[in-house]
Amino acid sequence: MTEHSWLKSYPDSVDWNMPITAKALYTLFDDAVDKFPQRPCLDFLGRVYSYTELDQLINRATAGFQKLGVGKGIKVGLFLPNCPQFVVCYYAILKAGGTVVNYSPLYSEPELLQQIEDSQTDIMVTLNLVALYPKAQAMLEQSRLKSLVVGTMSEVLPFPKNWLFPLVKHRDVVRAPNEPSHIPFEELINNDGAYEPATIDPDKDVAVLQYTGGTTGVPKGAMLTHANIYTNTVQCGVWFPGLEPGVERIMGVLPFFHVFAMTAVMNMSIYIGAVIIMHPRFELDAVLQDINKKKPTVFDGVPTMFGAINAHPKLQEFDLKSIKACISGGAPLPVEVKQRFEQLSGCKLVEGYGLTECSPTATCNPFTDQAKAGSIGLPLPGTAIEIVDREDPTKVLPQGETGEICITGPQVMAGYWRNEEATREVIVDGRLRTGDVGYIDEDGYTFIIDRIKDLILVSGFNVYPRNVEDGIYQHPAVEEVTVIGVPDEYQGQSVKAFVKLREGQALTQEELTAFLKEKLGRHELPKHIEFRDALPKTMIGKLSKKELVAEEQAKIEAASS
Repeated sequence: MTEHSWLKSYPDSVDWNMPITAKALYTLFDDAVDKFPQRPCLDFLGRVYSYTELDQLINRATAGFQKLGVGKGIKVGLFLPNCPQFVVCYYAILKAGGTVVNYSPLYSEPELLQQIEDSQTDIMVTLNLVALYPKAQAMLEQSRLKSLVVGTMSEVLPFPKNWLFPLVKHRDVVRAPNEPSHIPFEELINNDGAYEPATIDPDKDVAVLQYTGGTTGVPKGAMLTHANIYTNTVQCGVWFPGLEPGVERIMGVLPFFHVFAMTAVMNMSIYIGAVIIMHPRFELDAVLQDINKKKPTVFDGVPTMFGAINAHPKLQEFDLKSIKACISGGAPLPVEVKQRFEQLSGCKLVEGYGLTECSPTATCNPFTDQAKAGSIGLPLPGTAIEIVDREDPTKVLPQGETGEICITGPQVMAGYWRNEEATREVIVDGRLRTGDVGYIDEDGYTFIIDRIKDLILVSGFNVYPRNVEDGIYQHPAVEEVTVIGVPDEYQGQSVKAFVKLREGQALTQEELTAFLKEKLGRHELPKHIEFRDALPKTMIGKLSKKELVAEEQAKIEAASS
């Protein structure tokens, strides 16, 4: 592969060699306040906060956290859905000099306990909701956790929702005890906002501990420095063509506790002075109504979100024309989903790619006619993609050959928290090993064939689930599909597809198999097809294989017992 082969395909509006001076991550917000003081920053279910209003809340929360002892080396957990308290506390923890640890609201108590102990989290921010508070409160008894900062939905909703919420949703609300270990959010910010500025070394100080299964499935804390996330935010911001600072409106439906939304939605929005149209979670009708009413210009999501929009039976009632650009991440974007969404919305939907370990974005297709469907695109500024031999990761392969995708760039993590062995395994010769199999074409575009761990061996032949899924997605009756390998006495493994059909559609295994015969090799054809009303998804809404693999393993164990 010639050096920087992607440069000949690079969009004219972006300079791959652009200099980016890393700063403390919280300066993103400080700079936005200076430039757009009266500009709306958050629109949370109709409650609108200006940049100045949020800045005042952040400063007061910073002072409050410092009073609780937050400073260098102190970890503060965010156990929250998308809500104003998330944004306020995220930047306040960083201003106080602490480190943010993101926790999914879907975590079980054992998962919470493991991450609290491993990360050394001392303070947790949560809401007084049944879905969150009891698990957080249990951690005060079971873990090293010392304090809970407890917010409410009523304090961030507009009138009359703030008044009605505790009445209408009383079954969803918990009354937190009046104890020293419990600090109401209103008490945290009950001060004059005078805090002690922390001294931050962007290249060394860890801004966020973001936990990931990595390539081995064992939860590890990726140490993302201020420089890592700040740089990746700028990289994402310059990739969108024609973005106007202080003008854009960005849909915030991806969960901010996930690294994709944290950087590409929350931080990038702040970087360009955009309004974040924030939703606690993805609810299709509510999102479409807000698109129709509030006219967002940018919408980042995962493939299942765009697929759900495509399949909405009354989509013609909603105006999507305000959206100028969309990035899909988190999972492979089926070509059929991309093309259908672009046809319905009139905007460009491009696929990006990254990992928690690189803050997370590494590549993206350009918003031009040069975008290649099925590709993860070109490296972001200052980022290099190389393909290495899977057996010898120090050996870089020539252009066009298939191997493991590796990444180098300023957004690559400092390493895994308290896990030097895992760090050495994943960062080799300065390259981040992704665990993904792919190649780079003659124009410098990277294509993923599949995850190394998802590879299916059928009679010795490699079968990549993504290729099978792409074939199945071409059938007009299919809305979602997940493909895995299952044990097979004769072939070693065989292909099994789990399929969700579009509303009102019918399809048999025989009909789908006949449809696929000209699209897939014989060894790739699913031996088993199971139709389901719903398929398992991860916390950000991307299709998940691990639950289906576990189900199949349980069947085998039950049959043999």
